[in-house]
Amino acid sequence: MLKTLEYTDGIVRMIDQTKLPVETVYVDCKTSGEVADAIKTMVVRGAPAIGVAAAMGVSLGAQSINTDDPKQFAEELEQHCSVLAASRPTAVNLFWAIERMKKVAESCMNGSIEKAKETLKEESIRIWKEDIEINKAMGKHGQELVPDNSTILTHCNAGALATAGYGTALGVIRAAVEAGKKVRVFADETRPFLQGARLTAWELKEDDIPVRLITDNMAGYFMRTGEVDLIVVGADRIAGNGDVANKIGTYSVAVLAKEHGIPFYVAAPTSTLDLSLDNGDQIPIEERSAEEVTHIGGKRFAPEGIEVAHPAFDITPNALVHAIITEKGVVRPPFKENLRKAKAQ
Repeated sequence: MLKTLEYTDGIVRMIDQTKLPVETVYVDCKTSGEVADAIKTMVVRGAPAIGVAAAMGVSLGAQSINTDDPKQFAEELEQHCSVLAASRPTAVNLFWAIERMKKVAESCMNGSIEKAKETLKEESIRIWKEDIEINKAMGKHGQELVPDNSTILTHCNAGALATAGYGTALGVIRAAVEAGKKVRVFADETRPFLQGARLTAWELKEDDIPVRLITDNMAGYFMRTGEVDLIVVGADRIAGNGDVANKIGTYSVAVLAKEHGIPFYVAAPTSTLDLSLDNGDQIPIEERSAEEVTHIGGKRFAPEGIEVAHPAFDITPNALVHAIITEKGVVRPPFKENLRKAKAQ
């Protein structure tokens, strides 16, 4: 299985997703700041993978603290956590993982600092292992929604590369294949960062799962011609009412799916649920650099000085979502009630 990231000997090693599929290059992070930079620059991306990376970054930060004073240790650890939390604003798994690590640190403050450091490292690895198992459980539940001999459209990359391994949306597809079902996939390119073209298409091709790459503006055409049976996407944050924040362009796919009567499913772990938010309007939307829109592969194709808008995510209203696939089962409307039940299990 592809290792998106791993933590060994004081190093968080992660595959550089900005180089795929042309090169397979690994980046070694030795400090929390380097992990934060890797998250910010999308060396590692995808909400679950960002959460795992952040947990490992907290551990690296703890290892670097040189003090026997619990109060000073806690203060310095908070600084490392703040740097990591500032790396990207939308994926709630980032903040979930940091808060989980902080609670573990607080529980260790009556013991030795060295023991606290070791406990934090163990917790980050536990989060990594849990994510893989969660994805497999999600896939098992989700594949039941996939008919045999069907074609699935997916947007962005919600595969092994977006997680500790296996994937959320692609985990559903992988599980369907493992169950003996024949499936085909449309992977749209996902402008402007091309996660679909560079990452999803690469993952599926590596797994010998039939995949066709299409441009983002072809989705409606293939829905109208009857060649899409269902849509499965991931999520970066889900509000308490079931509104979904995912890669920009997801909303357009969902609107098209409703117009053509095609089921639209979201696959995400319960750590992606943000029940503190009433609706998707409260989810912060990251605005990324203009250069990601005006350039491809470092080559400019837009006019110099052109004004650029670049929201990295959009909100899909819950009314367009047929079901949310979690590791605890498939959650259907009414989402406000049923998501809380899933979170509490």
